[in-house]
Amino acid sequence: MQYTLQNLAIADYDEVLALWQRTEGVGLNESDTREGIALFLERNRDLSFVARDAKGRIIGAVLCGHDGRRGYLHHLAVEKACRGQGIGRALVENCLARLRALGILKCNIFLYANNDPGRAFWERLGWAQRVDLCVLQKPLKP
Repeated sequence: MQYTLQNLAIADYDEVLALWQRTEGVGLNESDTREGIALFLERNRDLSFVARDAKGRIIGAVLCGHDGRRGYLHHLAVEKACRGQGIGRALVENCLARLRALGILKCNIFLYANNDPGRAFWERLGWAQRVDLCVLQKPLKP
């Protein structure tokens, strides 16, 4: 399958949101509004990507950012019919190359514990679970 990778732009939001919503294992929340994604893309310029098929349709997407020390990937999704063709791997590799160019030495992902297909994908790419850490979160109310 022919596809191209491009920087994710806020103009892609509606199409990318629809992809995320129909992709198992992608958890969306109040941070994933158009405004929230616009802020993320502005802060992390040229780090997130979409994959487009020959007709220009978005068939994959990933958010990538960093905090100055560690990189983070969020919401990697590839259309079910397009999986197994290297699109997810290409999206991830592009993100990691951009992070490396910025001097970021490690990258983290968040994965639901019951997302077995997602875990298998990431492990095939060489990612490993840190069992010595747990994630704690506190909502910040205005």
